[in-house]
Amino acid sequence: MTHALAIMIRTAIETRRYLARMDTRVLGHLYTDCLIIGGGVAGLRAALEAADAGSVLVLVKDKLTESNTYHAQGGIAVVLDEDDTFESHISDTLNTGCGLCDKEVVELVVRGGPAQIEQLQRWSAPFDMNGNKIATGREGGHGRARVVHALGDATGRAISECLTEQVRNNTAIKVFEDCFCIDLLTEDGTCLGVLCHHPKHGFQCIWSRRTILAAGGAGQIWRETTNPVGATADGLAMAYRAGAVLTDLEFMQFHPTTLYIAGAERKLVTEALRGAGAYLVDAKGKRFMPDYHKQAELAPRDVVSRAIFDFMAREETTNAYLDVRHLDQKFFHTRFPTISSLCKSFDIDVAKDLIPVRPSAHYMVGGVKVDINGQTNIEHLSCCGEAAATGLHGGNRLASNSLLEGLVFGHICGAAAARDIAANHGEVERRRIVYEIADSERTQLDIPDVTNSLRSVMWRNVGIERQGQRLEETIEIIDFWRRYVMDKVFDTPADWQCQNMLTVSRLIAKSALQRRESRGVHYRSDFPKRDDEHFQHHIEVG
Repeated sequence: MTHALAIMIRTAIETRRYLARMDTRVLGHLYTDCLIIGGGVAGLRAALEAADAGSVLVLVKDKLTESNTYHAQGGIAVVLDEDDTFESHISDTLNTGCGLCDKEVVELVVRGGPAQIEQLQRWSAPFDMNGNKIATGREGGHGRARVVHALGDATGRAISECLTEQVRNNTAIKVFEDCFCIDLLTEDGTCLGVLCHHPKHGFQCIWSRRTILAAGGAGQIWRETTNPVGATADGLAMAYRAGAVLTDLEFMQFHPTTLYIAGAERKLVTEALRGAGAYLVDAKGKRFMPDYHKQAELAPRDVVSRAIFDFMAREETTNAYLDVRHLDQKFFHTRFPTISSLCKSFDIDVAKDLIPVRPSAHYMVGGVKVDINGQTNIEHLSCCGEAAATGLHGGNRLASNSLLEGLVFGHICGAAAARDIAANHGEVERRRIVYEIADSERTQLDIPDVTNSLRSVMWRNVGIERQGQRLEETIEIIDFWRRYVMDKVFDTPADWQCQNMLTVSRLIAKSALQRRESRGVHYRSDFPKRDDEHFQHHIEVG
């Protein structure tokens, strides 16, 4: 993969290699040909491909139903209709990516989409149909209606359940749920497996020929998010500690519309609803998006999110509204059953009432840097899905390109693992690794309080709008917490998650401070213009 000049950030704070004390000689051991961390679309697709050559073990920190994939509503962007073209989808992706996409990767993913949809159909994925053809809808940034969906607005759940059934029926694949991966085990730049913890079996080492990291969700770093509670950036943090290069972390995409009910958990309201004709309005029902962009409600997500953010500040209100009162109500309830049920649960009558919405952290555009084969800079470690920075999204992800990328690169990483396993027979290698951490003499902070405070400061200072001085203050605040949290040895997932969130939050804030311009989902109020002369490159950490 080719990239423009990359800027490398190295943190001044010492980074701990492992979060737990360890002597592999006295721990339990498991062995597999291919180890996959994460159970979303990318991890499951990789597992099915890798299983052609050997044993596969999929580790999931919660349940398979708690992935970002499972909660995805919108769909999969793919060229299927006769009046659509690969060139049009490629162009839309490049335009949305704001000059930072890797065109070779964009072409690979876009052209690889139809084959993945055909495979899902063979596995009986319940795509919504229009006659004998898969139905397509339109979302922001797309010049054509090319987003396929399943079960109305439950595409992620449908695809996840389809892949899960295939995985469960494959005797070469085992799935361990409720298994927290603490760290990647490495030696001399090679990944050997993972150190993990299970509530029943305790600490264990899992050794593998190939490891595929597919755990990328990071939305819980921000107070407002569409992501499930397990999306705490664990995959990015463990990759960073292992020496992997991470890139584009300043580019977190904020979804414009999540249901806003004070005191309630934020819930996604899919962009496909605006694609079907919903309007963004004020409390009196007046549209405001035409004042911000010629594509109005169908402008790219970064534009819509900032417009709503500006609207709320200008009107001194907590939210905007979606208006679906003019839509055919039978169509609405059939096409968007999840949203229909959600609104009904809060006594919102969509035939009469406006739907309160505001932006929330949604998708980590950046991640672990990989080449066009999904390979990281660490030998025997691949990465795909939201955890990876493939070069597809650039500075802003085009709507519904994420499930597409997960399918295509999941297939690529799984196939690469299968080839490597087939070519290298013999026993899985096991090493003795000893890691000691001195007891800390500093006082212990309240971890839940630190976690909640971190999420609040990230939302205020490293959210939709950023400013240099506030970014510097955020780094100082995080460094203070790190001094009292990263020096401790913990033994519960909540504690490890806090350590991971602190690690990745600092990298995000540092990257955002480094990029002194506004591009895609990264907006600096003190540098509001895009600066191709100085910043048309990637910012890397590692």
